[in-house]
Amino acid sequence: MPNISSVSEFLLLAFADTRELQLLHFALFLGIYLAALLGNGLILSAVACDHRLHTPMYFFLLNLALLDVGCISTTLPKAMANALWDTRAISYQGCAAQVLFFVFFFGSEYSILTIMAYDRYIAICKPLHYGSLLSSRACAQMAAAAWGSGFLNAVLHTANTFSLPLCQGNSVDQFFCQIPQIVKLSCSDAYLKEVELLVFSFSFVFGCFVFIVLSYVQIFRAVQRMPSVEGRHKAFSTCLPHLAVVSLFVSTDMFAYLKPPSLSSPSLDLLVAVLYSVVPPAVNPLIYSMRNQDLKDALRRLMTRDVTKSKK
Repeated sequence: MPNISSVSEFLLLAFADTRELQLLHFALFLGIYLAALLGNGLILSAVACDHRLHTPMYFFLLNLALLDVGCISTTLPKAMANALWDTRAISYQGCAAQVLFFVFFFGSEYSILTIMAYDRYIAICKPLHYGSLLSSRACAQMAAAAWGSGFLNAVLHTANTFSLPLCQGNSVDQFFCQIPQIVKLSCSDAYLKEVELLVFSFSFVFGCFVFIVLSYVQIFRAVQRMPSVEGRHKAFSTCLPHLAVVSLFVSTDMFAYLKPPSLSSPSLDLLVAVLYSVVPPAVNPLIYSMRNQDLKDALRRLMTRDVTKSKK
């Protein structure tokens, strides 16, 4: 029986067969990647440089932007390189690194989104306790817990996945290395341990989702009781971007992993993978900047200061 140690590389799924379409995909993904780097980079710069944004909400937004950059940088550069050089190969070590970092950034991002829901819940439902419950130390501890739990989860999944013996070749039916695709290559009696770990992870994800939903139920109830229309509008304006990001994140994940097998096809699976791994990191900065006047003002001040310095 072939063992995983005999595999030196994996073959990723190509976006297209013709050279022209490969170059088109390269250009398209390069544009998306640069847009994601620019958008998240602006958010990072604005939050880091503007003292008015040194609050818990923007601290967690900074963490989200960092995770978005990491997530999209794990998948797209290799896909673009393969499209540019007309190859499908990724080394064994590169594949393991992709799995490790993607699970790490993906899991940590979901934890940060859950913490951001808690931040909004405290700000709107318990404003008098906001300073004590979300102090600088508490925020740092929650962020560290999100990153730490994401890394531990990624290490466990990666070690478990790449300890499985492979009996089904080395062709991965996706444009980047994914745990379900690697598990498909394992022997039929060897993947049960990884499936158990995946079930545990999905249980954690479902628990976070329930927490976010319950938080927003309480938030909407509190907003409806506000006597001021301006107060309701301000509360909604701080919640809607986060709710939109969570909805995009969860809906693409659910469609990817819960769609019926009858809908599965290589092209559809490829499209869905792009939707949940590439689109959110590129779109999240736009969602947060559209309705957030404080962030817009900070970006405007940052741009004005850079222009002033360049003129001097």
